[in-house]
Amino acid sequence: MNDHETLVLEVSSIDEAQNIAAAKWSLSPEDIIAKVIEEEKSFFGFLGRKLTVEVRPAAPINILRGKKLLDDLLSVMELDVETSDMDHAYLNISGEDAGIVIGKYGETLKALEFLVNVMLRDMEPAQRVKFDSDGYRDRREASLQRLALAAARKTVRKARPTYLEPMSSWERRIIHMTLKERSDIETRSVGEGHSRKVVVWPSQAVKKVPRRR
Repeated sequence: MNDHETLVLEVSSIDEAQNIAAAKWSLSPEDIIAKVIEEEKSFFGFLGRKLTVEVRPAAPINILRGKKLLDDLLSVMELDVETSDMDHAYLNISGEDAGIVIGKYGETLKALEFLVNVMLRDMEPAQRVKFDSDGYRDRREASLQRLALAAARKTVRKARPTYLEPMSSWERRIIHMTLKERSDIETRSVGEGHSRKVVVWPSQAVKKVPRRR
């Protein structure tokens, strides 16, 4: 199934068409756009009205499914927040309690994103859904870039490796990309799972250590 799939159904109402499509795609009926293609009138009131209706998802399937799962999780948490689909690219969380959802260094936001994507794995299409909260990811990226540059300066000044805090793959990639053009240092990811972190090595010392990304 692709995100632009459509169905043509013969039904008695728009609601029926939306319910059928929602059940097929594991979505909510309000996530279904329905368009009447043809209407067959009843015959002197003896036969019910028959509609030919084209239905399609209102947004990419993975975004809609992710939003439904996220809304369910947030409702259990009883937080004053709302979710929205941002240009079909990611889900945005905003509201009075958005800071609680973000958590320290974005840990809660990352945990929610991870959990929802685990729940989506068995569905098709199994495309990853990204979360944000009113530009938090951009602010975090800028903070990580500053952290990377500060770590590089410290590594060069002390001539020994600098170990950064454990990070997600997205965060580690920002560190690597920020410092990739430097000739005086080199970056590596070390550790496993949630403990995986970036180490900034002096360029001379790094030659003595087996390379691992």
